[in-house]
Amino acid sequence: MAYLFTSESVSEGHPDKIADQISDAVLDAMLSQDPNSRVACETLVTTGLVVIAGEVTTNAYVEVPDIVRETIARIGYNKADYQFEAASCGVIVTLHSQSPDIAQGVDEGKGLDKEQGAGDQGMMFGYATTETPEYMPMALAFSHRIVKELAKIRKEEPHLMPYLRPDAKSQVTIEYDEKGYPKRVHTIVVSTQHDNFDTDEAMLKRISEDVKNIVIPRVIPANLIDKNTIFHINPTGKFVIGGPHGDSGLTGRKIIVDTYGGKGAHGGGAFSGKDPSKVDRSAAYAARHIAKNMVAAGISDEVLVQVAYAIGVARPVSLSINTYGKAKVNLTDAQIAEKINKLFDMRPKAIIERFGLKNPIYSPTAAYGHMGREPYEKEVDVFYVEVKENGEYKEEIRRKTKKTVTFFPWEKLDYVEIIKKEFGLA
Repeated sequence: MAYLFTSESVSEGHPDKIADQISDAVLDAMLSQDPNSRVACETLVTTGLVVIAGEVTTNAYVEVPDIVRETIARIGYNKADYQFEAASCGVIVTLHSQSPDIAQGVDEGKGLDKEQGAGDQGMMFGYATTETPEYMPMALAFSHRIVKELAKIRKEEPHLMPYLRPDAKSQVTIEYDEKGYPKRVHTIVVSTQHDNFDTDEAMLKRISEDVKNIVIPRVIPANLIDKNTIFHINPTGKFVIGGPHGDSGLTGRKIIVDTYGGKGAHGGGAFSGKDPSKVDRSAAYAARHIAKNMVAAGISDEVLVQVAYAIGVARPVSLSINTYGKAKVNLTDAQIAEKINKLFDMRPKAIIERFGLKNPIYSPTAAYGHMGREPYEKEVDVFYVEVKENGEYKEEIRRKTKKTVTFFPWEKLDYVEIIKKEFGLA
């Protein structure tokens, strides 16, 4: 039976995404100085104000207000007209140390089995599909592309749409055929914040034409759009007031945008501001890695992986696979899961080491999705402490150096051949 499926995305200037990016920037700053930092950083943004709260255990010294302002400026909130601006907004920081009761179950050598345990109980999901080259659901992939392109135009080609402001949202509806495969783009919704540059009617007409003629052709294949595709561009009309002045923003309030747009499933845990000892984040990345490599290996056109943990316990309490009846191997989902469980070590320490998750790699994840991104390597600043002894005094000097790290390592297709061999597909 044919059906419609819809997903949304939001830009880096959306209030909730500002909060996510600040939380991850704080996390990265601490990991760059102390890779063993334990961080749970929550951010609230509203008119002229940023509030940072949470639990931190670290040897790093970070000027949190500076990190906040740098992040806001990079996003593009640098004009007083926005009533939320990098140089002038207030910043309140209320961070305290992590509970020792939690730490004893997470620290290696202290838990029941002396291994690094999961930072909390819960279930995490990873999903992949053949719908797009990035192995992501088409509705979400297209939604991400739209808001990402708006930001690119705003920053790199402002002459094309000079009125753009940082806040934006997109939504794409895909029509599926009777076999459950994408057929066409049914509806596109775009709402972008803008300058007050003309009459309401003239502004809406200009923005609508620019989105249809400039943005959409760059990000959605023309063969998927037809004369019946429905467009809603700034459907409420004028959208001048936006960002944190229009709505408050909170870390972790866009978890469906961050993952699979409502396809597959979600365990409920947010990612941003959390160090990798929190399996909400690290195990969700590992589950995506499994699902993507399984689909790329030809096990199924669609895969959902679930993994679940008990707090303080290293090994997952369960790992399950759902191929939605699309498996291309003559095995049940339970039999597939048994083989996958042998190939992937899902203990928190193993996940952290496999992907290098103690590196400062998280800021780019906090906008346009944590999954479906292209992995890449880049040099980052990291710090180390040099101890100098001067008689009976010891002086600690913090030195900066460069380190090449991998961003989005969970998106690598590095287990495809291993999976093929295990399932007899090589």
